[in-house]
This record gives sequence, structure tokens and C-alpha cells, in this order.
Amino acid sequence: MWRNSATVSFSSKLLSYSSSSANPNYFHYASAFSIFSPNGVVDQALSPSHQRFYCSSVVPSQSPSSGSVIKLGFLANKSDAFRPLSLKARDAVQLARHYGRCYWELSKARLSMLVVATSGTGYVLGSGNAVDLAGLCYTCAGTMMVAASANSLNQVFEINNDAKMKRTRLRPLPSGRIAIPHAVTWASSVGFAGTALLACKANMLAAGLAASNLVLYAFVYTPLKQIHPVNTWVGAVVGAIPPLLGWAAASGQVSLNGLILPAALYFWQIPHFMALAYLCRDDYAAGGYRMFSLADASGRRTAAVAFRNCLYLIPLGFIAYDWGVASGWFCVESSVITLAISAAAFSFYRDRTAQKARRMFYASLLYLPVFMSGLLFHRLSDNPQCLAENPNRIIELPSFPEAVTESEEDDQKKKVRYVTAGSQGRAPVAYASIAPFPFLPVPSYVDQ
Repeated sequence: MWRNSATVSFSSKLLSYSSSSANPNYFHYASAFSIFSPNGVVDQALSPSHQRFYCSSVVPSQSPSSGSVIKLGFLANKSDAFRPLSLKARDAVQLARHYGRCYWELSKARLSMLVVATSGTGYVLGSGNAVDLAGLCYTCAGTMMVAASANSLNQVFEINNDAKMKRTRLRPLPSGRIAIPHAVTWASSVGFAGTALLACKANMLAAGLAASNLVLYAFVYTPLKQIHPVNTWVGAVVGAIPPLLGWAAASGQVSLNGLILPAALYFWQIPHFMALAYLCRDDYAAGGYRMFSLADASGRRTAAVAFRNCLYLIPLGFIAYDWGVASGWFCVESSVITLAISAAAFSFYRDRTAQKARRMFYASLLYLPVFMSGLLFHRLSDNPQCLAENPNRIIELPSFPEAVTESEEDDQKKKVRYVTAGSQGRAPVAYASIAPFPFLPVPSYVDQ
């Protein structure tokens, strides 16, 4: 009998305010407590003032009892106090599922996970011989939270633009599934938590890079998209910082070797986004964005920029080998995959069609995971730059054969010896003397 009773809920007052909005489909913060059936159809037993559809791009999942009406909120009728505990638990699960879906979409979770992958790769590359798994997890978690915050703020600022684009009109804010204050609170909370986590568990350098990247993305890149086409290059800088963040979290510094992966991310993003901007030109124009492809009717300049930045990727494999970051096999693999994406970009340059642009876009999607996987697989645990810049592990790099340098501060701590086998054509080899295990070899350079 309690299911058919006329209940006046707290949500009805909130929904009456929502119904006065200019947008009839706007789903306010309080509408999460509305009364709806599992398939989105309003229960006919409700009064006309309560008859409202669940306006969302995501239809609520079917509950165990498909005929029952889900009632979320605080009902004023005393009969609600006698509701079974299972129904109350189901209501809580449904509410959590709704907001979980909204948070997932606000955070652009798949894009954020790609950012985490680049940050984690940078952490491993900067770790040397041993990778601190706990530190890696903390760095990835902090990066994920900061990326989620930046993406959420991006959608808050672009809510009106997203509502005009087919590709983005069903996001949580334009579709009205969550309110702006709620989204701002979510973004601020996870952003602050992620930065604090990096500061406490990694170092202040990593936290500073994360915070600066959040500001650059949300408060510089986002408004610049509606002002000038240079936003693509600013966005490429944003995408290049996470691997540098990971390197800094592992090594505590920013060194020259740590710039190889960020450089790859920067040059890779240009052809990736040029292809996307060419394919979505009409959508970007409708949204009011100033993309490079909109001022290029023929697409020739767009394709030329994409092809040019693909060529910039070719030397990175040789540089990684020359600087001792990766082995010679990575140099070969990097050259092959870079020539492949360059061939796709050149094909798009010769024949500027949507099919060629889509092929280049897919080639860019394949390039990045292959490049990062090869860099991890063929990485050299220690390299001269890392050893030379870490004072806790080495004291000095001698430039003459058979030179030995020892620490004078504490004989019980590390003592490092360098023996240069110059006569054999080999680079210096580092030996660490750790009492009571003298002259424990630590590989420094690879044979050239």
C-alpha cells in the first residue's frame, strides 16, 4: 500500500524550481532526488507536478524489480519510515551510480588515464636501477586526481560551448545531470587532494609541476580556445608536462634526459589534434572555437603542420640512444613507427580528405603506446646524466683514466670509484663502495 500512497517529497520543491528554468530539459543538482522509474518513464500514479522525465544521455540501469518506482530523497510522509531496508539501500546505490557516472564523464577518465600512463612512464625512466612501486602508485594517483580536476574545470568553463556541439552536448553539465556548483566543488576537491598527495609522497617539484599544469590547462588553454588558434600549441605543452612530472617525482630533479619523452608528447600532439580538428571542423565552428583548421578551407596548411611535426619525431630515437637513455634497438623501433606516422601524414597532405585525416588520427593513436612501450622495454637503468646529477650516488665524474674520487664526509656511507677504461675504447664504469661490501659494481654507461 505504501507504494501507491501520495507522498510529498522534499524533491518536489526542488523540482518545482527546476521546472521554471528556461531549459525544459535542465536537470538540476536536486533532481538526483527526483522520482522516476528504472526505464526513465514517469509513474502515472504521481501527481502532475511530479511527472518529470529523467533528462539524461545515460538511461538508468534496470533495478532488480523492474515494476517498482525508485524514490530518491527525503519523503515527508511517515509511511516512508517503514520502507524495507533493501529499497533504501537500492536508492543509495542508484544515487551513487548516478554521481559516479557524472564524475567519470567530468574527469574525462579515459583521457586522464592516458595522462597517468605518460606520467608513470616518466617515473620509471627517472627511477634508475630500482623502481619504488609505492612511489609510482602515489605519483599515478596524484596525477589522476589533478588531471580529473583540470578536465572538470574545462567543462565548467565551456558549458555553453559544449551545449552547441553534437560531440559534447550530452556531457553532464550541458545535459543538466549535475549542477555547476557541484562540479566546481568536485574539481577543487580532487585537484587540491592530488597536489597535496604529490607534495607529501613525492616531492614539491612534482607537486609544483602538477599545480602549474592544472592552471595552464584550465585557466590559459581553455579560454584561449575561443580566442586564437595558438591554443593547439599551448595544449601540446600541457600534454608534455606529465612525463616530466613523473621523472621529477622519481629523481627529484629535471634533467636533460628527462626531456625526451616530453618532447615526443609535444610533437605527437600536433598531428593528433590537427587530424581531429580537421574531422570536427563544423562542430568546432558551431561551438565557437578558434581552431587552426577553421581558417584553412583547403586543409593544406593543416596537413603541412601535421606532417612537419611528424618529421620532428624522427631524431628522438637517436637522441635517446646517444644520451644513454635507451639501447640501439629503441633507435630502430622509434624510426620505424615514426616513419609510419609520417607516411600517414604525408598521405593526408597529398589527398586532404576525411578518410586520410582519420587514418592519420588512428596512426597517432597507435604511435604513442608503441613509443612509450619501446622506451620502457629498451631503457638503460642508469645513464651518465642521471649519475652525474645525483649527489647521493656519485661524487664526481673524472675526465682522465684511472681516477678515483672518494667521499670525505662519512666512510661508512657510499664511496664511489670511477675507473675509465679509455685504452679499451669503453666509457667509464661506476663502482659503488658500500660498507661492508666494497666495490659493488653499479653499471653507469653502456659500451659504445
